[in-house]
Amino acid sequence: MKVRVRFAPSPTGGLHLGGVRTVLYNYLFARAHGGDFVLRIEDTDQTRYVAGAEQYIMDCLRWCGLNPDESPEKGGPYAPYRQSERKQLYREYAEKLLASGHAYIAFDTAEEIEKMRKDHRIDEHSHAQYDSRTRGLMVNSLTLTPEEVNTRIAGGTPYVVRIKMPEHQTITLHDMIRGEVTFDSSQSDDKVLLKADGMPTYHLAVVVDDYLMKITHAFRGEEWLPSAPVHVLLWEYLGWKAHMPQWAHLPLILKPDGNGKLSKRDGDRLGFPVFAMNWLDPKTGEITKGFKEMGFLPEAFINMLAMLGWNSGSEQEVFSLDELVQKFSIERVHKGGAKFDFEKAKWFNQQYIHKTSNELLADRVKPYLDAELGIGNWELGLLSKIIPLIKDRCTLLPDFWAQGHFFFSTPEIKEEETMRKGWNDQKQQFFTEWVAALGSLSSWTHDALENSFNELLPVHNLKKGDVLLPLRIMLVGGKYGPGVFAIAEVIGMEETVKRVNWVLG
Repeated sequence: MKVRVRFAPSPTGGLHLGGVRTVLYNYLFARAHGGDFVLRIEDTDQTRYVAGAEQYIMDCLRWCGLNPDESPEKGGPYAPYRQSERKQLYREYAEKLLASGHAYIAFDTAEEIEKMRKDHRIDEHSHAQYDSRTRGLMVNSLTLTPEEVNTRIAGGTPYVVRIKMPEHQTITLHDMIRGEVTFDSSQSDDKVLLKADGMPTYHLAVVVDDYLMKITHAFRGEEWLPSAPVHVLLWEYLGWKAHMPQWAHLPLILKPDGNGKLSKRDGDRLGFPVFAMNWLDPKTGEITKGFKEMGFLPEAFINMLAMLGWNSGSEQEVFSLDELVQKFSIERVHKGGAKFDFEKAKWFNQQYIHKTSNELLADRVKPYLDAELGIGNWELGLLSKIIPLIKDRCTLLPDFWAQGHFFFSTPEIKEEETMRKGWNDQKQQFFTEWVAALGSLSSWTHDALENSFNELLPVHNLKKGDVLLPLRIMLVGGKYGPGVFAIAEVIGMEETVKRVNWVLG
């Protein structure tokens, strides 16, 4: 049987890095086994639907290089891939569950359900479930006569379809990460399967779609583990248990400090993104920053995510996507949650900046230069000379501007006090003569510039260390940057002379 996996997000907002990791593990597993990776949009909850979120999800996957084989955008043999476009399918299966007695119709209002939850709670801090203990107290097809049910439906009374969970039945699930997991069915409530608007809930839709799309393996976050008994029973009640996919419930990505799942609030509080790309909330206009816009390479982002909860069994940490496909094993995914470490994430990005070709880096840095200098107000040829000089100093892509802005425009002298310290007529005369000699150089190269500089030192009884830092500050504006003669070579004679003369006065 061909391996088929799916990622089924709800289009409700930004794509959390935990969601991208789920995509990644699905993708790696599918590619390793010659299978298919499916993107399915679970948009049945129209109250939470956010315009633009679906396109945003697809854009994120495209940036990450995790392109699905089948999707709403690409199509495929099991289309449509939006659940809202499959609405009529789900009612058919809800009717089957009703006919077999494994589901029932419930007419309760939200107020009636809330009252039941308060009246029948075990203690003041809990809420009662709609389950085998309380369903007999509610307004549903188990407490009404068939005639009463039909009358209410004919009269237009809103209703939902709920699964009828058995009492104290042991349900066993084999999880590819956790092994055998058992549940007591009485711990699960009678989940709504079909809502009053005719839309299915996740619980019914995920089972029906996984069956119809021939999904063989289902990877999702461990927060869905409590719902697993409902899904196992649905596979059984619909007569599909032999076709149920193998499950793997992935560990949570945890906040760096304390316990609990990493949230957007944690990212805001600690100063790092938790979304793959910038997310613009169409309702509030708020922009939540993403890893892409912060300056992460997609390859580094993917590598970092792979290591959050998985290891290859070796000391190796840096993997290309092809290497991850070769090495990945779902059995090596950890059971426990993985704490997110932003410093480690930046380390991965630094490694990839170092190993990425200068040509590709130039392409990735372009948007940041456009933002600083204006689109087209810089030369690609100049950038190609600069990148190899500063890439070892850069951790994020915006660092290329911070570390190399002085190549593009005359910098502000921010360390003038340091430069002037120990300044005297001897140094003034040295730089005056050196600038005058630059025009007679046979070639404008790093070596020629350094040789002319060194040859003039003994004439003025100076050591190189006496004047090298002042030269750096003249050219850069501060005490940083690559070699000063490499800088001078790139910015050219006219700009070098101008910067030195500005200090000389």
